[in-house]
Amino acid sequence: MVLGAIALVDRTNISIAGIEIGREYHIDNVHLGWVFSAFLLGYALFQVPGGVLARRFGPRRVITFGVVWWGVFTALTAVALPGTRTALVTLILVRAALGAGEAVMFPAANQFVERWIPIPERGRANGILFSGVGLGSALAPPLITAIILRDGWQVSFWFCAVLGLVAAAVWYVAARDTPEQHPWVSTAERERIRGGRGDMSAGGGSQPPNGAAQKSTIPWGAILSSKEILALSASYFCYGYVSWIFFSWFYIYLAKVRGLSLQKSALYSMLPFLAMIAGALIGGLASDWLCRHVSLRAGRVYLPSFAFVLTAVLLAVGSRAHAASTASLVLAGGAGALYISQSAFWSVTADCAGQCAGVASGFMNMSGHIAAAITAIVTPLIAAHFGWVASFLTASVMATLGAASWLAVDPAARLAQAPGASAVTAASLPYVE
Repeated sequence: MVLGAIALVDRTNISIAGIEIGREYHIDNVHLGWVFSAFLLGYALFQVPGGVLARRFGPRRVITFGVVWWGVFTALTAVALPGTRTALVTLILVRAALGAGEAVMFPAANQFVERWIPIPERGRANGILFSGVGLGSALAPPLITAIILRDGWQVSFWFCAVLGLVAAAVWYVAARDTPEQHPWVSTAERERIRGGRGDMSAGGGSQPPNGAAQKSTIPWGAILSSKEILALSASYFCYGYVSWIFFSWFYIYLAKVRGLSLQKSALYSMLPFLAMIAGALIGGLASDWLCRHVSLRAGRVYLPSFAFVLTAVLLAVGSRAHAASTASLVLAGGAGALYISQSAFWSVTADCAGQCAGVASGFMNMSGHIAAAITAIVTPLIAAHFGWVASFLTASVMATLGAASWLAVDPAARLAQAPGASAVTAASLPYVE
């Protein structure tokens, strides 16, 4: 959760500092969109490699390397601008490299969840993990704005870089790839985790946590042909398009379109991210509860599909509100509704892919961030030609398509060739309160 929050502070600081950077280097919104997209393309392209590395070397080392990498390139954002002529190109290159470093974070985290969290508890675990996304995004506007107003935009990037490096050190000391490796985990707790994560071989025996199963060949054919992975990736494409309107443009939308001051923009732009925290936590708990009391499909499919429909409605309504306060509240509700679906995406990929969870979720997350890169470029273009209402209505249509894609997912399906992918369902395992 904490590393997720820091990651989002590091990636959204550019949207807040973007107004000052654009003014200083004469970069308009369309070209600023190129800068946003550079990060997202670097992030998207290294999702699957990040998952492969996490499976090969373990999430502990891979996440540590990723956090150090993105800390360095966050700092370089502030110092690698030699002049107005080359500022745009420099920003694009540095942000692309930053995106490549951050790319390992969530595929490796999902690999970590698959090893540490029993299937019945993955909804709430992912809800907590991804509430950090909302937390970091909520903290970024007031925090980065305060630093910019006091010390300048460059200092805000130095602050984020140091924060990331400290977090990397703490993670490396405290984390282990599996509960079997951690000295603080009792024998009883270790056996409870192993029994609940469903990593059973065809013959009924447990898969070794760090042996042949972890180092076996990745079943690329099974992953790329899986109806569930493809449907999840299609829905996550829609998810990425919608969510990154808030991450990349909402602050600037409030300041330039709604006419709010920097301080008020920082305050109002916190609302979607606070709603994301609530949505992620509620969605994770509700998903597990529905799996237990209704059905696996209700908790892992119908809930996220409904969340997308609710998002579509709130975006359409909020974009037409006249008052900035009303628009901010309703649009924030749309962001929160979207995040109700978040834990289901990552829980289903972990359940389906077993010890290939990092690779499968990396493929899914790649599709989401390709869409996010498109959002960063297309949103200001749509707004320039048709108005900001049209930009949000486009996102509303994408949310509707995302809801439909969820209906093709079978949450009980497993990749036949994936080590650690069990044939059990969440409903068949004991839930621990």
